Amino acid sequence: MAHHKSALKRMRQSRKRRLYNRLNKKTAKYAIRAVREAKTVEEAVEKLRIATKVLDRISAKNVIHKNTAANRKSSLARFVNKLKFQQATV
Repeated sequence: MAHHKSALKRMRQSRKRRLYNRLNKKTAKYAIRAVREAKTVEEAVEKLRIATKVLDRISAKNVIHKNTAANRKSSLARFVNKLKFQQATV
C-alpha cells in the first residue's frame, strides 16, 4: 500500500484510466467483430463506418496508437471489399 498522498492519487488516477481504456478497447473489439460477422455487404459497409468512427475516436484519445487504428481500419476495409467482390461474382 502506498504511503504518500501523491502515490495514493496516482493509484486512483491509474484505476480510473484503466477502466476507461478497457471500456474503449472493448467497444472497438465489438465494432470490429460486428463488421466481420455482417451477413450482407450493405450491413458490412454500415458496420465499417461505425467501426472506423470508434477506432478514430480511441486513437485520438491515445487509448490505442494511431498506426494500430489505421492498420485495423485498413484490414476491415479490405475485408469488406473482398466481400463486395465475392457477391458481385456470385
